[in-house]
Amino acid sequence: MSEWKARRFWKQAEARDADGGWEVALDGRPVRTPGKHALILPTRALAAAIADEWDAQSEVIDPNSMPLTRAANSAIEKVAPQFSDVAAMLADYGVTDLLCYRAEQPRELAAMQSEGWDPLIDWAATSLNAPLNLTKGVVPIAQPDESIARLRSEVGTLDSFAMTALHDLVTLPGSLILGLAVVRGRLTATEAHRLSRIDEDYQAGIWGRDEEAMTAAENRLVAMISAERFHGLSQNG
Repeated sequence: MSEWKARRFWKQAEARDADGGWEVALDGRPVRTPGKHALILPTRALAAAIADEWDAQSEVIDPNSMPLTRAANSAIEKVAPQFSDVAAMLADYGVTDLLCYRAEQPRELAAMQSEGWDPLIDWAATSLNAPLNLTKGVVPIAQPDESIARLRSEVGTLDSFAMTALHDLVTLPGSLILGLAVVRGRLTATEAHRLSRIDEDYQAGIWGRDEEAMTAAENRLVAMISAERFHGLSQNG
């Protein structure tokens, strides 16, 4: 038996005004989330980009080609109803942030980490007022309570759409500082992805690249770039 797939039933998708923001309409009928919630978007730019995703669908709908639609659905159905829990989960990444754990050997790798990560640690201390402790190895190190509190506060200032973007920008590289740097405009998603892979890229340079691992890394990069775009569209325009 062949798998059932949703098929295109509309001729035109468009962004239009709605109560509380913007919406996407298919032949005049508003798009709703999978849970039947109103898909109300914070900016016209995001609504127009999501309308483009729907317009780009061929005869069979491919959800994987609609990352902005999926992110908007998550913001409304998953993040907004449990905003405090999601914010706390993301803030906890600051307790064991990737950038705080450095290699002891080889010295070349340690130097690469220092060159790439120290500017972000300095940025967290100055721009976020959240200095963090560094250590060598993987044994957990305590972080200043005041710094973690400030990071929690920083995450808590975001709206549900920005929080949805931040989720991928933090969980995929394993660093709250990298994620916040992207949403604050300090880094691009591509730069954050590269910085998160200093150790992996160094090891690959010695032992060779594993195709499966590289495919996974490329998928993470695509997801981070999409999250960066979603954040920009949801906050501007």
